[in-house]
Amino acid sequence: MKRHNFKKLQIWQEAIDLVTNNYQFKATLPDYEKFGLRSQLNRCSVSIASNISEGSSKRTNKHFMKYLDDSLGSAFEWETQMIICKNLNFISQEKFEYLEIKINKLQQKISNFIDRPEEK
Repeated sequence: MKRHNFKKLQIWQEAIDLVTNNYQFKATLPDYEKFGLRSQLNRCSVSIASNISEGSSKRTNKHFMKYLDDSLGSAFEWETQMIICKNLNFISQEKFEYLEIKINKLQQKISNFIDRPEEK
């Protein structure tokens, strides 16, 4: 298996961009969500990028795919947390739609990478 330089992977770069968006957004959440949604959003977003980078160090595609699966799971978890924020009116519809498009594109790209890692 060819090891990947995670910093050159588009999925990692987009995941890092999502972390930045996440931290900017979570700063707007109510103080009482410090240990709830704020914390959960941070863990999910950081986990997406972290699992991609950690997986890139593995010796086999099978092991790398496990980390990419975990990353994808965190992406869906982050989307769920954002839906909760929308339902609680913690985010505008416009901002939510912008972030939803970003996370959906990233989910699709991670899924595609899982299906064809040798092409990346």
